[in-house]
Amino acid sequence: MFIAFDIMLAIMTLKPEGYLDRLLDKKMDSYLRTFGAVYVKGPKNSGKTWMSRNHSLSEIQIDTETLDAVEIDRSIALEGEAPRLIDEWQMVPELWNDVRFRIDRTGKKGQYILCGSYSVSKKDEKRILHSGIGRIAPLELQTMTLYESGDSDGSVSLMDLFDGAPVSAVSEEIGLRHLVHLVSRGGWPSNLDEGVDFKVANRLYLEALCQRDAIVIDGVKRDPKKMMMLIRALARNESKVVKKTTLRNDMKEFDDEDISTSTFDDYISVLEQLNMVWEQTAFDPNLRSSIRVGKNPKRHMADPSLSFSALRMTPESAIADLRTFGLLFEAMCERDLRVYSEVDDGKLFHYRDDRGNEVDAIVELDDGRWGMFEIKLGQNQIDEAAGNLVKISRMFEEKGGRTPCLLCVLCGVCRYAYRRQDGVYVVPITSLRERRLESAKASGQ
Repeated sequence: MFIAFDIMLAIMTLKPEGYLDRLLDKKMDSYLRTFGAVYVKGPKNSGKTWMSRNHSLSEIQIDTETLDAVEIDRSIALEGEAPRLIDEWQMVPELWNDVRFRIDRTGKKGQYILCGSYSVSKKDEKRILHSGIGRIAPLELQTMTLYESGDSDGSVSLMDLFDGAPVSAVSEEIGLRHLVHLVSRGGWPSNLDEGVDFKVANRLYLEALCQRDAIVIDGVKRDPKKMMMLIRALARNESKVVKKTTLRNDMKEFDDEDISTSTFDDYISVLEQLNMVWEQTAFDPNLRSSIRVGKNPKRHMADPSLSFSALRMTPESAIADLRTFGLLFEAMCERDLRVYSEVDDGKLFHYRDDRGNEVDAIVELDDGRWGMFEIKLGQNQIDEAAGNLVKISRMFEEKGGRTPCLLCVLCGVCRYAYRRQDGVYVVPITSLRERRLESAKASGQ
């Protein structure tokens, strides 16, 4: 029955021409069969509307042409064949209540898809009367992973690594300049089109964010110059564990700009509402010892290309400053790990303690298994990274904490995927994907 339903939707939906499948498409289908509505959020231009159209049979966009009519009569937005896409619903927050009411009244699944490029402002939150739990399922879309954009061949599955499967793959050889290209282009679907000047596109994206989006969100006038300075501070500290005071001091040191605590908090909050920053939270291995485990998150921009652009980097300056570029490369890999793990309801963390032990990324699956990942640009760093993983894994075991079932070094300039004698996997980031296709498993490919 579900197979027939999926085939019918594939024929009848509003799927845009040229649409590239997203890894969350299957989760969207599952949520539409389970809940009355799905709420898709994520950074602007990440592909939310296109993905939502791929699962919709009718739609309405709340914009300058439709806003007045919808505010007068909200039923206009609700009427249409299900699943019904309501794009930028947050411009009329009461639509959330209307959707919930219709779900409760009809009891039907898959009625609506709510899509929005920013969250409801704090002053409008009181207009939403119910959280939507049990009726409206949240789905967060990131920018495209390397596998989704076609820059990873997908020959290595994250889930196979967790299962301890043998790995032996050879990928196309890429160089440092190609990695710089991937980071600077970013995972924006529109940047994949042939002929696009993504350097200009990313610069204008940041300018629009500071000059327009930061005001449109709630009508509060904010200083575009200070907002850009905050973004540059975040970019300089990409993939690092830093406190807010550190970011404020960074703005003072590099841009000679003082900003009050209240203004700083407001500007950070705006970036969060616009889905322009995300946090990689700290992992707790439950050690029974005196080791103090860090609790602070790593902060990331929505896509590493924005940090690349904010810092006014060029391919030449990136190669000349591999310390900074390495952090942006790490952010790209952690974005991919986040998406690959969340497809199967996993979560992404990092680890840091007061003994100087650090792990770039930790993936914990829904079944409780977890693995540690170090992220390195080149093959010359693999031995050191693998040694660090083995050392920390043994420490967890000795201190009575939870122990990982997977140790892996993700590498940039690397062709071969394999498992070392110490049990550590080595995988090129341009080989990774979330899981192997069932047909590939059956055929042994």
